[in-house]
Amino acid sequence: MNHQRHKRRESLSVLLISNTDRSNRQFRIPLSVLRILPVLLLLLLLLTGWLAYEFSVNWKKQTDLRTQLAEQQKLAEQLTEEKEQLSGDKLALSEENTSLKQQLEELEQAAAEETEESAEEDPEDHSGDPTYPARYPYSGASVLLSSYTEEQPYLAISAYTGGTVTAAGDGTVTSVASDDIYQHIIEVTHESGYTTRYLCHQSAEVSAEEGASVAAGEVLLTITADETQLDYQILFDGAPVDPLSVIDARG
Repeated sequence: MNHQRHKRRESLSVLLISNTDRSNRQFRIPLSVLRILPVLLLLLLLLTGWLAYEFSVNWKKQTDLRTQLAEQQKLAEQLTEEKEQLSGDKLALSEENTSLKQQLEELEQAAAEETEESAEEDPEDHSGDPTYPARYPYSGASVLLSSYTEEQPYLAISAYTGGTVTAAGDGTVTSVASDDIYQHIIEVTHESGYTTRYLCHQSAEVSAEEGASVAAGEVLLTITADETQLDYQILFDGAPVDPLSVIDARG
């Protein structure tokens, strides 16, 4: 006769007793459930830890993103301010440029008007005025030794035998003299307001006479030395001027 073996189920009983009516309830928890409960708790703890870690990582990422966004917004505001400032500077420069152009045009117009007035009052073309000392004062071979300067207000010309010193324009010989430096000093006054002086360092043959009228190109001196220096000076209203500027006026 086979005896049927019964499998024992192990369980944990939990008895709950009420304090009021002394009633009770009993719960049976299988041991299999109790054995698996720690595993479930461990999994729950791991899941909770993982969720907390993910939350922390995401929070840090969001914080970093918010910080970067704030920095980008601040940078954008700075760039906007700089753009507005540059636009203002550009507008100011444009207005200043326009003002400068206008001033330049006004100056050019004023200069043109002044030039026209000056040309009307004192025309540069003296081609019809024989008293204007436009001729070169020496005929023959010569070398220009030095030009006009404030320290040396005349032209220095090297003159040779046979060359002649001539009047630069029609005028009157107002002086024929000499001093310790120059053997001959001849001064001619022109009605155009100019005075010309011919200063020869060495002895020469003098053709001019004081008080005489001379025409442009008329001989004042003839060079007799092998070589001498002729200094030529022009004055306008008593003040020296560059002779080349007067000579060049006629080309």
